[in-house]
Amino acid sequence: MAPIRRVATIQWHIKELAIEENHDTACKYIRQAAADGAELAVLPEYHLSGWVPDDPRWGIQAGEAAKYLANYQSLAKELKICLVPGTIIEKHAGPNEEILFYNAAYFISNDGTILGSYRKKNIWHPERPHLTSSGQERHDAIDTPIGRVGLLICWDLAFPEAFRELIADGADIVIIPTFWTPNDTSPQALHHNPDSEALFLSSTLTSRCFENTCGIIFANAAGPKESFLGMSQVTLPIVGPVSKMGNEEGVSVVDMDLGLLDIAEKNYKVRQDIGKEGWHYVYRHSSLQG
Repeated sequence: MAPIRRVATIQWHIKELAIEENHDTACKYIRQAAADGAELAVLPEYHLSGWVPDDPRWGIQAGEAAKYLANYQSLAKELKICLVPGTIIEKHAGPNEEILFYNAAYFISNDGTILGSYRKKNIWHPERPHLTSSGQERHDAIDTPIGRVGLLICWDLAFPEAFRELIADGADIVIIPTFWTPNDTSPQALHHNPDSEALFLSSTLTSRCFENTCGIIFANAAGPKESFLGMSQVTLPIVGPVSKMGNEEGVSVVDMDLGLLDIAEKNYKVRQDIGKEGWHYVYRHSSLQG
């Protein structure tokens, strides 16, 4: 794997239920990223319809997910760029014929093939009446043209166990599509710190890179600051964020120096410890591969 990968984070003000407009915006920014030499572009969570699960149209649009996923596959092949097209809400019939909604992320290769996918496991509290968790499914890493990658979604970020399981499976980069707003906390918390959610993201993203010897590509929704955080970024150990957007709309293309992972591992030896026989957390995680 080359030590430097050119990657893009994309964020914009996602329009509620405007699935065609949002898809057109995504494609425009993906083309811009490819023109700037990006090998990979990552979109935010809920990028097609936004988060409006109480509107019946939201569920109807979820039934159209396969069409848009196929469109992204064609675009990836045309532009020769890898894509993680945020998340796509998928509608499935449950074991008792009930309708289940999953929040899914896909890694599409630069030849248009789907190399792997992930369904959100840690469902944010307001989402739980509407979405189904992937439950006991493993966090598996994926071999891709940019290296071995893990996929997480939004609130998964809060759980170090999710990262550890991906790192134990050899992931070097963790990609996190997100729809994280400044109002995802209580009035009491905002009273003490109106910027508490921005603090949560900035501190946790950097910490996860250091404690796991990994890089993170984080793509969030953007828009008016009273409702959106933005903060899409590429973060690495040793240096922290190497690019960090505000709440503006657009695309950020940056060179991700994966050589920093080697420097961090030589210094902290996190992966070496995880890979040891008899590692004391082995009851929860599998051993590091390769």
